[in-house]
Amino acid sequence: MFRTAVLAALIAFPAMAAAQEAQVDTPPQRIRSVTLTGNQACPKSTAGEIVVCSTLEQPYRIPKQLRDDKPIAAKNQSWVNRAATMDQVGRVAGGLPDTCSPVGTGGQSGCAMQRNQAFAAERRASASESNTQP
Repeated sequence: MFRTAVLAALIAFPAMAAAQEAQVDTPPQRIRSVTLTGNQACPKSTAGEIVVCSTLEQPYRIPKQLRDDKPIAAKNQSWVNRAATMDQVGRVAGGLPDTCSPVGTGGQSGCAMQRNQAFAAERRASASESNTQP
């Protein structure tokens, strides 16, 4: 009885090994990545294709891991921003008119203008907050 079982296993072993090798020798022809939204179902894969599915919680937003809330470093800013910053610093340091600087003859004229601009910005912010809340 034992001999027949061993004999049957030895005969079947090469056939099983050949079947396993046939599956390994043919890699998939295509790998498809699908992004699902809502209640969509993942499509079925075929013999020559692998389907990888992922879902998005908020499909029209930049993913959280790619969002950058930090300010842009000075070395990565455009020359326009750099020039505007240098111009503003030079105006304040030189006491030019409309800069609210204690240095120079025209520096004091900008203090009232800066207060008015800050007040207008606060009113716009409070108005936008009251419009967005239901």
